[in-house]
Parts: sequence; C-alpha cells; structure tokens
Amino acid sequence: MRPARAAIAATAAAAGAGAACGIARRILRRRDTSWTRSGTEGEICIERDAAGVPHIRASSYADTLHGLGYCHGRDRQMQIVLTRLIGQGRGAEATGKRELVAVDTLFRRLGFGRGAQQQVDLMDPQRRGQLEAYCAGVNSALGEARPWELRMLRHRPEPWRPVDAVLLSRLIGYVGLAQIQGETERMVIELLQAGIDEVLLRELLPRGLEGLDGDLVRDVRLGARVLPAKGGLASIAGSNAWAIAPERTRDGGALLAGDPHLELNRLPAVWYEAVLDHGERWCAGATMPGLPAMMIGRSDDVAWSLTYGCGDAIDSWVEDCRDGCYARDVDGERRWVPFHRREEVIEVRGAEPVTVTVFENDHGALDGDPRREGRYLSTCWASAEQTGGASLAAILELPAAADVATAAGLLRRIEFSFNWVLADRGGGVALQTSGRIPRRRRDSGLVALAGCDPRNDWQGFVEADDLPRRVHPDEGFVASANEDINHIGRVALITLPAAGYRAERIGELLRAREDWSAADAAHMQMDLVSLQARRYVDVLRPLLADDARFAPIAHWDCAYDGDSVQAGWFETFYVALVEQALVAACGEVGRFLVAETGMVAACFGLFDEVLLRPDGAWHGDEGRDARLLRAAEHAFAAAPVTLAELQPLRLGHLMMGGTLPPWLGFDRRPGALRGGRATIHQGQRLRMAGREVTVGPSYRMVTDLASAALLTSLPGGPSDRRFSRWYAGGIADWLIGHAKTLAR
Repeated sequence: MRPARAAIAATAAAAGAGAACGIARRILRRRDTSWTRSGTEGEICIERDAAGVPHIRASSYADTLHGLGYCHGRDRQMQIVLTRLIGQGRGAEATGKRELVAVDTLFRRLGFGRGAQQQVDLMDPQRRGQLEAYCAGVNSALGEARPWELRMLRHRPEPWRPVDAVLLSRLIGYVGLAQIQGETERMVIELLQAGIDEVLLRELLPRGLEGLDGDLVRDVRLGARVLPAKGGLASIAGSNAWAIAPERTRDGGALLAGDPHLELNRLPAVWYEAVLDHGERWCAGATMPGLPAMMIGRSDDVAWSLTYGCGDAIDSWVEDCRDGCYARDVDGERRWVPFHRREEVIEVRGAEPVTVTVFENDHGALDGDPRREGRYLSTCWASAEQTGGASLAAILELPAAADVATAAGLLRRIEFSFNWVLADRGGGVALQTSGRIPRRRRDSGLVALAGCDPRNDWQGFVEADDLPRRVHPDEGFVASANEDINHIGRVALITLPAAGYRAERIGELLRAREDWSAADAAHMQMDLVSLQARRYVDVLRPLLADDARFAPIAHWDCAYDGDSVQAGWFETFYVALVEQALVAACGEVGRFLVAETGMVAACFGLFDEVLLRPDGAWHGDEGRDARLLRAAEHAFAAAPVTLAELQPLRLGHLMMGGTLPPWLGFDRRPGALRGGRATIHQGQRLRMAGREVTVGPSYRMVTDLASAALLTSLPGGPSDRRFSRWYAGGIADWLIGHAKTLAR
C-alpha cells in the first residue's frame, strides 16, 4: 500500500465501522480494471470482468503467462510472498513471532528449496522461457508497490525466480496432502506408545501393518509429537471430480466438474481465476498464485480437474543411533555410519537467532539427536527433492493438449500424488493418477521398519505407466473422490484412502440419468446427502424403533442442510461414539484425539468399518449395539443444535486474522457451512494443531466441452487487499451455490 493509501486506511479505521466503509469506498476505490503491458512478442492486454477475474490477451502463450504473473504479483503479492517465506523457513525472520520457529524448523528440515535450480536447468528451453516470462510479470508488479502488511513487517520481497516456483510446487504436493499420510504413520507409533492394543490397531488398519514390530516402535524416542501436545494432522483435504461422456449428456458434449476441498477459513481464497487468450488458443480456470499453472480448468479442447491421489509416498525408518552414527547391516556385519549434518540458522526478528542441527541419511531427516544413544525416526517424502521441474513443464504444456490421451500422458509426469479427471471436445473422458511413489519391500509404507536392514530401503520408484488410469469406461463417466483405486492400477499405491461415501454418492447420482447438463452438474456439487449417516441410521432404526425421540432421525433424508437438527443430532452422536471407543482403547488420549486432532476427519471410514461391524475387538465386552445406544443416549441428552450452529463459517485475513475488530472487514462471517464429512458438498469444522480449521469446496468449476465457457464459484475474490472491491466478492454466491460464467 502506498503511504497515502495507508494513511487513508488508518483514518478510515479510526472513524468507525460505517465511516470506515464509506471512506474506503469513496477514496480507495480507483480504476483497477484494465492494463496494457509490453511483452516479449507484443502487447499484453489485461481486462477484468464483472467479478474482477482478469482476461489476459497477447500474441503468444509466454506473454499471457507474463500477464498472469503480473496479476498474481499485483492482486496476491502478500499471499505469494508470505507463502514463500514459510516454505523457506523464514516466518520468524519476517514477523518476529517466536511461535513460528517450530514451523520454520519443520520446513528447514524438509529443505524443499534444495536442488531447485537444477530442476529449472533440466527444463527444456521453451518451458523454461515460459516460466521466466511468468516470473518477469510477477517482478513487474513487485516493483510497483508493496502491500501495507509487508511494509508493516519491514519486508522488501526479493525478486520472484523460477526456483521459487519449484519450491511452491513441492509445498502444494506436501502440505495437507502427503503430510497427512506421514503424520498418520507417526500416529500409529504414538498410539502404540500410548498403550493401544495391537489387536485393535490391526483391526482398524487391516491393510498396511504387515511387518509391524510393536516392541521396536514402542522404543522410539519421538521429538515432534502429536500426543499429548497440540499439533499434528494440521490439515485435512479431499476433493471431487467427475467427467461425463456424451452418451450421458443432454447436449452431446462431454462434461467435467471439479471441486477441490481444502481449508477455507482464510482470505484471500486459495485459488486465483484467470482467462488466458493468445489468439490461436485459450485456457481458463483456477491458478495457484506463485505458479504459472492452470491447475483446474479447460482449454479449447480439453478440461481437467484434480483430487488428492492418497498415494503412499512418505515413509519412516527406526534408526539405532549412537555417537552421531546410525547402524547398518552390511554382509552380515553391523556397521556404524555417520549422519550427514547441516546447520540451519533461523533468524528471529528482534531476538537471538535459533540454530537447528539437522541429521540426515539416505532415509531422510532424523527426528532427534543421534549423539544421544537411542532409537529415532528418520522420515523421507519421495518428492522432497529432485522434483518440480518435470511437474511445472507438464502443467505448462497441458493447455496445448488436443485430447485426453495427450493430456494424460503429460500428467503422468507430475511428481506429486493426484488423480486427474479429464474430458475432451471429441467426447473422451479419462482418469489418470500421477505421483512419485516408492517401490518397497512390502506394498505398504504405513509401518516404520528397521533402518539397519537394507532390505527395507526403497527400491526405486513406480513407473508412470503402472499408475492407475481409466479411459472412457462402459458406464459413461469417470469420477474421483480420494477413494481407494488400487484395483485399477498395476501396483498398490494407497494405504490410507478417504472413506468411499462421496465416491459412492457421485456414482449413484451419475448412473441415475442420461441427460446431464452443466447446470445439473453444478447443482450436484451442492448435494448434501450423507451415505455415512444413512448407514448408521439403518443400523440404529431397529434398535430405537420404540423410542419416540428417534422418530425424526428415523425419517430423516440424511441431508446436511444448515437448519437440520437431525444432522446436528447425528454429529453429536458420532463424535460421542468415536470418543467412547478411543477412550476405551487408549484412555484419555482418545478424548484428545477427537477434540484436538484431525484423526477422526482423516480416518472416519476406517472407524466406521470397526464400529458398525456386528462383532470385533473394538466393541469390547459392551458389544456394538450397547455402545451405539450409549452414544445415542448422549446425543438425546444434549441440547438440540442445528448444523449451522455447529459449523459457522469464519474467514480470517491471511496475516491479520483474528487480531483486528470485526467491523474493519478483514475477517468475514458470511454464514454457515453446509454439508458434512461424507457429503459431496463437504463441510467440516474442527480443531487441529491448536486452531480452528474449516474444510470445504475451495473452488467449483463445471464446463461443457460443447461450449466455450465455464461455470465457476470461488469463496473470495481476486485480490488480497482488504479495501479492494475484489477482496471478498464471491463469498455470498459461493455459499448458496450460485455460479458465474467464465468465457473466452
């Protein structure tokens, strides 16, 4: 923010709620709708539509990417700069907040920036030139003005470089995605150390515990812990995407719908919409600020969306350590090999720096100090290094793909675990998985194995051609909702899939008709029926047939509408049921798991399998029906509550959220989030890592390949500037499922 605008904003803040808004509207509103810039090959024209979405026109693809970079740097400078600082492990340096030292330590250990320049150098000249054009556009905007938040931090951003795009690509593949897998693997160890019976754990996780040595992992010294300290499972992600072949559509073209489910409670929105047009070709959809990537969208010929693939790409090993070394068995002989050691100095603005020593071996970074004798975990994510360049090249090339076969071939090269759903103008539909997945001694990496045994090392990576894919199946559609798709691949990639309820509901609806339109698909994205609730109600119905209190639930349609008291009752019942089971299994730790971590949100499908089974170790002496009735009685005794009361939607400013008075408008409370953990329109509000997290559709997109338009909805606007008219414009429409049209 320029000094004059900063002064105006300060005056507005001091004047009170109504005056603040009025002054902001009258003085801060300025012409912010169109620009003309010089590109490498000609003029770049940028013009906003009524929703503030930039339409970028130029004579070459590289110049449209320059324009996109300029828009990202202008509209989302705070977002991309803060994201880069966090990824670099420099949050405390920029803000002076000592609580960020732990976050900085995590990202320094991960080292996502290492080898980034090599990845850029390996890109072919054309794609590297396009990436550099994008960065040049970002830097043009960085040179014009700094947001007031960065001025307040006294931070002057360094130029945006191709290596920063590599860093962000790794962050996207890890945070809230691969991270969940790794932290769940750690949770297995902590549950064993908390005293859970191995029989219960094996029943909960029937696939993946082969090779578990309970005595070995119980002896591990854990540094970063989930229990009982707050932390762990800090993000929960899920998504929907489906493509419908022409034989099931009204107008004879293939349809594609996508809505990635991510953390919602922040402004600006995660995604940034844009339309790129360079004469011969165009593309439109959702980009990720900081990257020259149309992650969800369409071109002339192909449309695409993505869900998290749940591929198991992260593993831990138990290392026997002493004197700064780790044990390795070589030719029948025990050897002690020194760890590689690096020092990371974390600057803390206004305080003494913190020096962190990271010990590494071929299994990754060690969680502990090997100079103290004991057993520690080393952990490695397959995509932490030697990745990014191929992924960026593939996504840059995607808008030029002529059909789903070409697009799928490109997307197989992406090194992060996603399921890509595709449709083309010729009527083709396909699903293609991507990811760098290690080959293991066993299919599962859920269990931490002994690091001293070389047989437990990774044995290369799964070939791209062996990744799951499905092309134009007989049923006339493909769909993905983070469910288990191991059966359509040549190797088992997934050990912790999401519950299958959303995928089942999507299939149920798509099979029910053969006249789908884009509007119908958009309406389906708002579906609120929970097959999980239906499953439990069917079991409870005969148990509570004579209880008048149950009558409203017995006749409930299992839809998670905001005003539904039945949905509120079911949520109270379900939380009590899982908590009772976990407390019986591992004591008070179970109560903490439900209240302060995302374990239930991540693993509820696994819990349902053991809690609804007529028999099994999880029921103990009480039995299934008695436990269900006890949880139901708890829900009856609680005060009636609607789903809207359970799930208020609060959107906080990325940097200042929760620190300023609500009337200033940095934070927004637009209503309540509909949906549940198992509905197509997912909605969850929980506490994780000591903070409130709200999860839901972070973007909605539907397109008919027979036309040249998209229906989209974003919970926010293009700008991260509070006093911009583009700050939060899309929230109201997003809440009610109203879509705008993006067209060439």
